[in-house]
Amino acid sequence: MTIPLLAYTPSSQNQRVKGFEVPGDETPRIYTTEGTPSRGDMDDLIWAAYRQIFNEQQILVSNRLPRLESQLKSRSLTVRDFIRGLATSDTFRIRNYNVNNNYRFVEMCVQRLLGRKVYNQRETMAWSIVLATKGLNGFIDTLLNSDEYQQHFGDNTVPYQRRRILPQHSKGELPFARMSRYGTDYRDKLPKPVSLGADGLFTQFEKFDFQTFKQRADWNRASIVLLSILTIIVLFLLFSETNRLFLS
Repeated sequence: MTIPLLAYTPSSQNQRVKGFEVPGDETPRIYTTEGTPSRGDMDDLIWAAYRQIFNEQQILVSNRLPRLESQLKSRSLTVRDFIRGLATSDTFRIRNYNVNNNYRFVEMCVQRLLGRKVYNQRETMAWSIVLATKGLNGFIDTLLNSDEYQQHFGDNTVPYQRRRILPQHSKGELPFARMSRYGTDYRDKLPKPVSLGADGLFTQFEKFDFQTFKQRADWNRASIVLLSILTIIVLFLLFSETNRLFLS
């Protein structure tokens, strides 16, 4: 039995209020396949999709999905299907889902797929329940099939940060791409930089002691490595001698 989405009350965020803005640097550019986009327009759209889903910190050649790109260019996929493929890919799972707790991952996906911040903690909890019960693919499908996504982006438009412009402010909201891709609970587990003392970098290493070395050394592996090196040397010498005799 599927658990229904927990009810939550939307707050009056900026993107929910209709208004009139003069186009400028803070106005997001809309990438869509409606009409007849050129090849350059499709390349720009694909780049925008990667930037929106993977974030600029994760745009690498190794993270590209050529098969999905080809299907999108041939119109075998809609933009929404392409976004679904990016958000359910192994790369997105490894670089975003595996390094975050469910709450942080939900906030990230709402930003990147729905183009807004979460309304409140109750909405975060509601989507976290969906993620926990349906898994990553089911959670992404639920977001992309939601009325909110269909209303603002549909099948042909790349999601974008909606209405960053704030009334009576000189600058808009901080772009989502500049936010950390993982939460503090994972960040605290990362290796911390070593502060160098007066003796320099080598103060962080344990001083060499021969008795300690003899106790900790794995002599079985060391003997195997030594025998392997001696065997390679003997074979190299035999090969060199054979080659010399053959040439003479």
